[in-house]
Amino acid sequence: MDQLLAMRIFCTIVDAKGFSAAAEVLGMSHSSVSRQLKQTEALLGVQLLNRTTRGFTLTSAGERYHRHCLDILSRVDAMAHAMSGEREQVSGALRVTVPLAIGTLELADWLPAFESQYPDIALTLSCSDQFVDLVAERFDVALRISAAPLADSSLMAKLLTTSDTVLVASPAYLAQHGLPSVPADLVNHRRLASVRPGQVAEWSITDAAGEPHRVPVAGGFTSDAIPALFSAALAGAGISAFTERTVRTELARGTLVRVLPQYRMGAHHYYALYPRTRHVNPRARAFIDFMAVHYGRR
Repeated sequence: MDQLLAMRIFCTIVDAKGFSAAAEVLGMSHSSVSRQLKQTEALLGVQLLNRTTRGFTLTSAGERYHRHCLDILSRVDAMAHAMSGEREQVSGALRVTVPLAIGTLELADWLPAFESQYPDIALTLSCSDQFVDLVAERFDVALRISAAPLADSSLMAKLLTTSDTVLVASPAYLAQHGLPSVPADLVNHRRLASVRPGQVAEWSITDAAGEPHRVPVAGGFTSDAIPALFSAALAGAGISAFTERTVRTELARGTLVRVLPQYRMGAHHYYALYPRTRHVNPRARAFIDFMAVHYGRR
């Protein structure tokens, strides 16, 4: 039996001066409220109310129980309020590592709002696409973008969002070199690609029928830094692939244009990673929850 719930129901009956009124306040049925009171009286071994045709009156035991309930519930509510305020007013140092795309190209989308909501958090941001050992390097949270779901590890992972991969180019580049109509046309264009050691130097593009098309990117401009490719695409150096979130603002402004929008290149998953502990650092929890809301709204 949930004794706190029983106390709240009893106090509501007394305050509302009736079972029906209490049931309406609590969002319960009249029979549920009446049954709960009977269970409470059975547990305590005393009668709390004297029922009459016109209502009820408190017994002497009911009066004492009511006073104790009010005292206990007020303490519980005060504790909950204090803990809630503590969650909202988190402060102190927070070390976060993020991919270059989130730490540079997307930074203006989320950092001002986070600092406004949590002015007492001293955020240290490390921007790198390389693997980081959170525990060894003492990071509280890592944000990562992955083309595949993350494998099981010693870290906790929260999926923040999934974003399609899209091909884009500047209007100036397309005006000079033409707009590709099929994936095979890309071999005649300058391809700006993210290629790391051990990766296959090609784009995999799927048509509406599910047929894959392989487009080699070797021989063009390659970089392991997404911001470098982003700058090159804006400068009209060629066609490149990014997550839609990375280039959303530029697509809206028209400074970048979708290429082959009828084809698909898969999607990337945005994750928040943090050490597997019983109690998550409140600053880390605030940051993770903030990013989940941030990506969920867009």
